[in-house]
Amino acid sequence: MDAFSYLSVLISIIVGLAVTQVLQGFRALMLARSRVRTYWPALVWAVLVLVICVQVWWAMFFLGHRPAARWTFLDFSLVLLQTVPLYLLAGLVLPDVDIERGLDLREHYYAHHRWFFSLLVLLLLVSIAKTRVLTDAWPRPADMGFQLVFAVGAAIGAWTRHGWYHKLQALLAIAGLGAYIVTLFTYLQ
Repeated sequence: MDAFSYLSVLISIIVGLAVTQVLQGFRALMLARSRVRTYWPALVWAVLVLVICVQVWWAMFFLGHRPAARWTFLDFSLVLLQTVPLYLLAGLVLPDVDIERGLDLREHYYAHHRWFFSLLVLLLLVSIAKTRVLTDAWPRPADMGFQLVFAVGAAIGAWTRHGWYHKLQALLAIAGLGAYIVTLFTYLQ
């Protein structure tokens, strides 16, 4: 087993747990559907968190080309750190649902939007730092541009409670994340 195959097991477990969190949230919403007041931006972000989980896992492939002698505990810690806000995003995006009581997704969304979008900013900043440390270079301009635009949008999302912004942001995030993946991550690198 090569070095990164060994190291990637823990990363895969955490990303898998994040995916499980979101899927369990969708399952709970389905079970309590008659008692759930939906809010579509929350559902969009739940799907986007799933896509981000897959994209993060997909993008980690390039680390397999890194020679074993170049891995340090600090390097691995930075890679592992990226999965922490990702898991927490997955845990916040959809609530635990009391099937008997039901829930208001809009209320949940705004009760946690500051934490959610702050964690998204942290995820993006850690991603940029990870690339810088592991490759001794900043992310490619398109990659850096996408991540910084997402980070600014997320920072505004953390700051504001304006419904129109959160609805627009959800739609732009779909388009932006889609363009990001198609532009930079269509093929394994």
